[in-house]
Amino acid sequence: MGDVFLMIPKDGPVRRIYKVSEPMETRTNEYSRKGAMWELERNLDQPMDAEAGRLRNMYREKTYPTILLLRLAFQSLGVVFGDLGTSPLYVFYNIFPHGIEDTEQVIGALSLIIYSLTLIPLVKYVFIVLRANDNGQGGTFALYSLLCRHAKINIIPNQHRTDQDLTTYSRRTYEEKSLAAKIQRWLEGHQFRKNLILILVLFGTCMAVGDGILTPAISVLSATGGIQVEEGRMRNDVVVIISVLILIGLFSMQHYGTDKVSWLFAPIVFVWFILIGILGAVNICKYDHSVLKAFNPVYVYRYFKRGKTSWTSLGGIMLSITGTEALFADLSYFPVQAIQIAFTVVVFPCLLLQYTGQAAFIAANTNQVSHAFYISLPAPILWPAFAVATAAAIVASQATISATYSIIKQALALGCFPRVKIIHTSKKYLGQIYSPDINWILMVFCIAVTAGFKNQSQIANAYGTAVIMVMLVTTFLMIPIMLLVWRSHWTLVVAFTVLSLLVEIPYFSAVVRKIDQGGWVPLVFAAGFLIIMYVWHYGTLKRYEFEMHSKVSMAWILGLGPSLGLVRVPGIGLVYTELASGVPHIFSHFITNLPAIHSTLVFVCVKYLPVYTVPPDERFLVKRIGPKNFHMFRCVARYGYKDIHKKDDDFEKMLFDSLILFVRLETMMEEYSDSDEYSTLMMSLPNNPGISNGGVTTTGTNNVMEVMSCTSTHDSIVPVNSKSNDTGSSQVMPASGQMAFQSVGDEIAFLNACRDAGVVHILGNTVIRARRDSGFVKKIAINYMYAFLRKICRENSAIFNVPHESMLNVGQVFYV
Repeated sequence: MGDVFLMIPKDGPVRRIYKVSEPMETRTNEYSRKGAMWELERNLDQPMDAEAGRLRNMYREKTYPTILLLRLAFQSLGVVFGDLGTSPLYVFYNIFPHGIEDTEQVIGALSLIIYSLTLIPLVKYVFIVLRANDNGQGGTFALYSLLCRHAKINIIPNQHRTDQDLTTYSRRTYEEKSLAAKIQRWLEGHQFRKNLILILVLFGTCMAVGDGILTPAISVLSATGGIQVEEGRMRNDVVVIISVLILIGLFSMQHYGTDKVSWLFAPIVFVWFILIGILGAVNICKYDHSVLKAFNPVYVYRYFKRGKTSWTSLGGIMLSITGTEALFADLSYFPVQAIQIAFTVVVFPCLLLQYTGQAAFIAANTNQVSHAFYISLPAPILWPAFAVATAAAIVASQATISATYSIIKQALALGCFPRVKIIHTSKKYLGQIYSPDINWILMVFCIAVTAGFKNQSQIANAYGTAVIMVMLVTTFLMIPIMLLVWRSHWTLVVAFTVLSLLVEIPYFSAVVRKIDQGGWVPLVFAAGFLIIMYVWHYGTLKRYEFEMHSKVSMAWILGLGPSLGLVRVPGIGLVYTELASGVPHIFSHFITNLPAIHSTLVFVCVKYLPVYTVPPDERFLVKRIGPKNFHMFRCVARYGYKDIHKKDDDFEKMLFDSLILFVRLETMMEEYSDSDEYSTLMMSLPNNPGISNGGVTTTGTNNVMEVMSCTSTHDSIVPVNSKSNDTGSSQVMPASGQMAFQSVGDEIAFLNACRDAGVVHILGNTVIRARRDSGFVKKIAINYMYAFLRKICRENSAIFNVPHESMLNVGQVFYV
């Protein structure tokens, strides 16, 4: 049989997408029939390479004028580099918490900072990892979405081959014997490998969330610590209280969004970088210019020769590159070139000057490592510098918090996080979001870390653990990205991996030694979030698999007749389902327990794809289910992980407009069924093909299509003679003997009347339970953890913004 999907655009041409499945009955002419259907497929679905290429170019990275690019580079300072820029406040104190032995030790540590900044942020991230973006989107889930499009590793199998025709669904094909093809088959070959990649992605995401908790804590605490330089008698508890009050104010203001104050972020951070750059240059000239020897990599080797203390200090040195992961996570706000310009022209030189100048001051004042940044300031600018540092720390915290919201939204869209409330705080910038549930969780944890540790050292150990974990996850995910997406030569992949791990593995070994000194905190956070995310994903997968295997057969639906065995009352019923094909089992439960059903039924599947966005003109796929007199349709609404699910009124209107357009186009295509070219091809097709999902069968060439009707009692379809009059109307007589609509206008008038009668949203409240013979772990995961998460998270009605007065919940318990 052949099912036709019409992809309904807002503008431009309509794209027909056909699916051919095996006939239900085995016949002697099976192979000849398949050959005819394949020939028909080629004739109907001609390649659209030129159009697809033109549309895909719309989503490639834009080219910007030089002035605009410089302006974007300036703005990126306030969003992307705040965390990296505030690191000089606490790096040297955490490298030498127990004092300094001699000047060469300071030079060795500075040399490590210089080459860490060069290899990780500059080489790895700015010039390599930033290129691995998903149409301008960065972060761990962006890498995962790229992999899901180039290899079938997506755990939830709700994708259709038509999804690959999206203009944003960029992917490549490989030669059979190429290395990329072998890697692809290896990844797809076993479920364990798919789960391993998913766990790696979830672990990196959880560590990034932990980063969102620790960054505000250490940044604000380090900035406010400058008060003790001027007020030496002030106790540390007072500094902690001030930091907590700032954090409470910061999180309390999140619901207003950053749109109204974001214009201040870039100037604040720019002033901060200029300040630390000038101060560093002054300190080099004023104190000890011999620290410039640190640019010689020989001092790295000498530093490690000093013994175990040098190795354990790597945890402090690694803090100089914290915030680097934000370069990639916040990529969606700015083009790659803008971030590259900002880092190479402003951020990198100013950081090198500041760290070198601070090292010069410490070399001359070995007993003043604590708060070395503030102590090295000239007295007249201490308080202005304190104000700028505090403002920069708040900006850095805000950027990390916003990035955490985006990470949670991506995880939610891909079915890896419980449903939480997402609010869009800006009408101008769609990427600015706020989640009240996540916001208060972050605030509680952040305050607990700040008040619990009370000092930079232990928070820094926790912070370093989170950062290095995210970097390692990025490195491992970049290996298949380079092989599958970029098709890089294996020698380049090996070189990238070796150089990255050469820097990151020593840092990892150093932070592991400090797990008992605060490094356990992000691991606990990550473990908690990982369990929540994986249990939610596991429960969602099991529920989807059960619904796939228990969906209602089309033969049963057809056997009920056009009335479905019930009274068809005026109105439209929108039946929400997670299935992109087939009739969900919950529908049979519905019609066997209620005496009436709406005169028009639309099975609505809202699904998210591993793409950053689905263009609005490609969002809806509409098809008819069964004969016309059944008045049943399917609509698949597709979204990317950055898209916004519109409010109910907008979504309902777009869905209905797509339905009307489908009916018009379907009738227009039927009008060509009398052409001579069509009738010649029709002779070669079998007269009575089987049907497995009911609906529209297509025949002919190019725009030619004939609608075939199904009998109400047999699982087969027969051709129906269709005559077109001068006005373009067509008459279809179902085999059941009931008259169909005389013209397309009649059906559209019928649909409008149904809509005026009322729209009811029918949602399935499916509860899954573990079977009695299930294992102990599965029972705990499904019956308790997943059930608890579903109970406390938002319902589907809230996610879809369904008004309660037009909502109908249908509950059922499934045992998996």
